[in-house]
Amino acid sequence: MSELIYKNKNVFDAPGEGELEKAQSYAEGYKSFLDASKTEREAVREAIRLAEEHGFVPITDAARHDGAARFAPGAKIYKPIGGKALFLAVIGKLPPREGVNIAGAHVDSPRLDLKQLPLYEDGEMAFFKTHYYGGIKKYQWVTLPLALHGVVAKTDGSVVDISIGEQEDEPVFFVSDLLPHLGREQNKKTLGEAFTGEQLNILIGTKPAGGEKDTDRFKTAVLELLSAKYGIAEEDFLSAELEAVPAGRARDAGFDKSLILAYGHDDRSCAYAALKAMFDLDGAPEKTAVCVLADKEEIGSEGVTGSKSQIFESFIAELTGGVDFTLKCFENSFCVSADVCNAFDPNFPDVSEKNNAARLNHGMGVMKFTGSGGKSGSSDASAETVARLRKLFAENGVAWQMTELGKVDQGGGGTIAKYMANRGIETIDAGVPVISMHAPWEAAAKLDCYMTYKGIAAIYGKNR
Repeated sequence: MSELIYKNKNVFDAPGEGELEKAQSYAEGYKSFLDASKTEREAVREAIRLAEEHGFVPITDAARHDGAARFAPGAKIYKPIGGKALFLAVIGKLPPREGVNIAGAHVDSPRLDLKQLPLYEDGEMAFFKTHYYGGIKKYQWVTLPLALHGVVAKTDGSVVDISIGEQEDEPVFFVSDLLPHLGREQNKKTLGEAFTGEQLNILIGTKPAGGEKDTDRFKTAVLELLSAKYGIAEEDFLSAELEAVPAGRARDAGFDKSLILAYGHDDRSCAYAALKAMFDLDGAPEKTAVCVLADKEEIGSEGVTGSKSQIFESFIAELTGGVDFTLKCFENSFCVSADVCNAFDPNFPDVSEKNNAARLNHGMGVMKFTGSGGKSGSSDASAETVARLRKLFAENGVAWQMTELGKVDQGGGGTIAKYMANRGIETIDAGVPVISMHAPWEAAAKLDCYMTYKGIAAIYGKNR
């Protein structure tokens, strides 16, 4: 009778031949990607660099098939969108108009954005004003070493890249907190009230410029340093995108080094899996494989670089040979919305329903639905879609687990799945289970990251 009972297994209990070693090797490449991709712009830049190493070319440079509208089977192409999103494709044996297999991930993560006029001084100290991006717990971002990443676009057309705080000889920045000796009133507040968005001001300097009688001495001192190194003035902040993110590299975690502690697992763990699976395709798959690296998921997927944008329709039209084929292509396509899920944390057991919670080291987490309350905001994949994945993963040795985003009515969230499904594409959520999601430092299991890669490779059409 035991064969009638379903029980998900820890991958360590029954690993495939060589799988543990492959997961370790995969994790090293993933950590390198994380270290090079602290922002969505950096993630896209690194993805393009890796893609070109694997033979991908810009879509404008790709050769067409026998002079016809479509690309030759096996062609490897990419198309960046505004420097913050990216589409890649390996053209299949079947014409793209007959459908494509899509892995859609996002490369933006929660952070502190600098305001457009961020620089001010107070109490003989210089600060940056910030506006937090995405869903964060504000208290987690204080007294934390922060690095500054981003770009400053100047009126002469030049764009200045900025990265400060990642190298040992570079300064870091931080948001101060109140000492416990004077925190009696602060301690009476809830976690959500103890810090407001306007209190997340980053301390950036305490050394004045000029003499005692000069005004704005501490602000000016910072501007002099920025002008000398980057050639920018305060007005240039008006056309800047600067992000404060946790300083430091991705690290192995745990005595056994089975975990990775890093900033940005959500959702660069799935973005890297989608990229690596595409790079490892051998020749032309049966159907065209498409990788979508989107921006703005953490704030609703809006804008040109978000997954709601019709720029995706434009890209598919380029693959199919015209907009007239786009809707038919969508109708015959499949998409995995590759996004992280929450892993069961025994320190906080009350938010999860154990029968349906993802576990570390149990493989890729599949979510039939996300949303909140009565599945609001979810595309809720069909039973047939889940069965399709079950068969595909079984055939390709993918360890996976079914999960949900916490107990009913506990909270909720969403992904890009519904935007893909709204296009008429069969879609389901699946990705890496994560501990401490949206915290400055998140944890993920190496085995789960590797199995997510294997799952996406199977979806693209790569058999083991």
